[in-house]
Amino acid sequence: MRIHTRLRATFAAAALAAMPAVSAAPAHADAQRPTIVLVHGAFADVTSWDGVAAALRTDGYRVVMPDNPLRGPANDAAAIEHTLESIDGPVVLVGHSYGGAVITNVHDADVKALVYIAAFAPQQGEPIAIAMDPFRFPGSQLQPPALALEPVASGIDGYVTPSSFNSVFAQDVSAATAANMIAHQHSIAATALLEPSGPASWTTTPSWYLVSAADRVIPPAAERFFAQRMGAHTAEVDASHASLVSQPAVVAGFIEQAAQ
Repeated sequence: MRIHTRLRATFAAAALAAMPAVSAAPAHADAQRPTIVLVHGAFADVTSWDGVAAALRTDGYRVVMPDNPLRGPANDAAAIEHTLESIDGPVVLVGHSYGGAVITNVHDADVKALVYIAAFAPQQGEPIAIAMDPFRFPGSQLQPPALALEPVASGIDGYVTPSSFNSVFAQDVSAATAANMIAHQHSIAATALLEPSGPASWTTTPSWYLVSAADRVIPPAAERFFAQRMGAHTAEVDASHASLVSQPAVVAGFIEQAAQ
């Protein structure tokens, strides 16, 4: 039985157009603080940010979690820019994993800081697949059979097989948490990994990068390379690729450094 469909992605995109973002703000939110926009990556949905968002809201931040269509950096960046149009004031834009490639392609004057959480950060003309080069950056376990492909109406999508999800994507969460993440998994267009990135927003916007030192998806060496190339404020956490789920307080604290 196929667990991911193009119809689901199409529905998500339509919902995004009708309702730009899922957001919430605590009653004591400080209007002078930036709004924090959390962009999820591949093989996930907005619920992957739940723990981080809760911590940020407790500290008085307004948080917006838009749906990322996972169709390609240019298409998905346009969807995020549509969300940003509905937000007044400064924004801290955060991307996890593939979401980093998306925020790299977002250009909005209200974005005052970019935060990358175990994320891709391509330069102009560079596809994501380059960062997965096993000769330059060995160690990724996201390959067949852990990574599977399925036909969809628009072509081919990729997803993490349920039997490998816990050990490859999020080895530092419980089996029950991994099962919940699997239930919320969204597949990504295979072409998204091959699409050349547009002009990189990190060349003109202050950037922060939190490396996952135990990442089995994006090799930590690749993450450190991205951070150094960007000249980003950098820190590391001993966590899996899913640090936002396994260590939400640490991730939220790092985002707040950028917000301050």
